[in-house]
Amino acid sequence: MAEKDNNEVYILAIESSCDDTSAAVMLGDTVLSNVTASQAVHEQYGGVVPELASRAHELNIVPVVDAALKKAGVGKEQLSAIAFTRGPGLMGSLLVGVSFAKGLAASLGIPMIDVNHLQGHIMAHFIKEQGVEPHVPEYPFLCLMVSGGNSQIVKVNSYKDMEIVGQTIDDAAGEALDKCAKIMGLGYPGGPIIDRLAREGDAKAYTFSKPHIPGYDYSFSGLKTSFLYTLRKLVAEDADYVDKHKNDLAASFERTVVEVLMDKLYKASKALKIKRIALSGGVSANTALRAAYADYAKRYGWEIYIPKFGFTTDNAAMIGIVGYHKYLDKDFCEMDKPVFTRTVL
Repeated sequence: MAEKDNNEVYILAIESSCDDTSAAVMLGDTVLSNVTASQAVHEQYGGVVPELASRAHELNIVPVVDAALKKAGVGKEQLSAIAFTRGPGLMGSLLVGVSFAKGLAASLGIPMIDVNHLQGHIMAHFIKEQGVEPHVPEYPFLCLMVSGGNSQIVKVNSYKDMEIVGQTIDDAAGEALDKCAKIMGLGYPGGPIIDRLAREGDAKAYTFSKPHIPGYDYSFSGLKTSFLYTLRKLVAEDADYVDKHKNDLAASFERTVVEVLMDKLYKASKALKIKRIALSGGVSANTALRAAYADYAKRYGWEIYIPKFGFTTDNAAMIGIVGYHKYLDKDFCEMDKPVFTRTVL
């Protein structure tokens, strides 16, 4: 394979770990296109149905990749490599993206690059956009990675050297928010609904029990149970209680989740003497969490880094930025590597 100048490295990235089919085209570390197709079919079930997700990926993968290439103005013959999410995620969903990547890479005679989905969320801070001045953290930095399935505090020493400082031992923060919404009958996905309602509510209207977990690990199952028992008692006295007080309930639950997240993050920052603090993952779009980051930055002199909204949820550009760094290191993937559903960094 002939050596290419970094400015000529075009990478097609594919993300299909859950219910979003996404494809991006990168020129070096700059994103040229980032196209995502979401799946509304899961809303009626109150959560992602794996079988339906994989079927939807099969329908979406070709048009999404085609749209990403056309939007970037790049032909498939110009591609240097194909990066894809190898895991963690849903087995069926991952297999669709990986199988497509393998087939296209083989047909074009170009290398494949496997990417850890969680690593992609953290490295989303380094995605560059045309005409936009980048604001990226220097190594080392701490990153709070919060999504529907993961809540971790990670010490990031380089793109390939990441150390988990703390993580959830049960539910993730995003999962807790989704379940809170489900308990109140608000629909799916619940996180954005809770965020919207909380903006109109009193965050101190209710007090829920917080977990007491040693070190920097998280636990949200007890908080979820406390919320459920509180609601059962209130609804027993007034069947319409949730509808009358949903804003205050959402705001109070959201506040508690954010306080738990930020308390452990502050302790880790203080112990490790690191004040460069990043936020990533789908829950990083939460309004209250972003406000807490700004408040802690002011109080404790943190340098904070939060990706733009489009790079916080599952998207292919975050896979592409990791793929670019691995391309420079010639860290390619063999054709027979299997997907994985669960892992740590």
